Amino acid sequence: MKTILITGCSSGIGLCAAKLLHQRGYHVIATVRKTQDEAPLKQLGITTTLLELTDSESIHKAVTFTLEHFNGQIDALFNNAAYGQPGAVEDLSRHVLQQQFETNVFGTQELTNLIITQMRQQGHGRIIYNSSVLGFVSMAYRGAYNASKYALEGLADTLRLELHDTNIHVSLIEPGPITSQFRANAFAKYQQNIHKEQSAHQQTYDAMEQRLTKQGPAVPFTLPPEAVVKKLIHALESNSPKVRYYVTFPTYLFAILKRLLPHRWLDWLLIKLSQDEHK
Repeated sequence: MKTILITGCSSGIGLCAAKLLHQRGYHVIATVRKTQDEAPLKQLGITTTLLELTDSESIHKAVTFTLEHFNGQIDALFNNAAYGQPGAVEDLSRHVLQQQFETNVFGTQELTNLIITQMRQQGHGRIIYNSSVLGFVSMAYRGAYNASKYALEGLADTLRLELHDTNIHVSLIEPGPITSQFRANAFAKYQQNIHKEQSAHQQTYDAMEQRLTKQGPAVPFTLPPEAVVKKLIHALESNSPKVRYYVTFPTYLFAILKRLLPHRWLDWLLIKLSQDEHK
């Protein structure tokens, strides 16, 4: 029975991963931020622990709990917890950017570094980061999230090089649109941190609010979270896990276009998509 720690399991990809890997025979510890989110997981027989990635003490407690529960061995870490802060770059305060990076980058990597210490001792491990198509191409009005995923990919790529002589494998999963609570959480952050009445982008924000609150998939090619878990299972179980796993058609498409198109042409396409999105 393999052991795995999964972050961000209250809903969406994390919840789906915890359920499916538990059914597959993995010994799972699923982290959530709120006590009330533990009950649905515990009812399925999945072990949970609280984790707040903006709090170093919480991170250390979660790692201690995990290692004690797994008798000192952890085979895999799935860094899934993250959120997206919408808003034009010029409307993002220093504090808002810091908060985005505290969760998506700093806390995630602090947790990972603690787990690597144990993986080195036991001589093996799998580390999988859930990134995004926005980890290698940028979309307008997602600057904080774009930047955090670009940073995460830089850390993951560097870590992979530094662990080349170990049996610790590092992979990135790069989903496009996935059915989850991501838009609802993003809308809450938008309401909390963006003051559209003071912005030059007020008209765009009006359209953004409609997109973020739309019921059902907001864009074409949206897939269920099981599509991500399928790639996760390969990264966990393959003798030769991939460096990157693309999920959804937009991710495959933009990976190709980024290699082929001149920068200005790619910019034109991304601007056009953003304009269509905010009509």
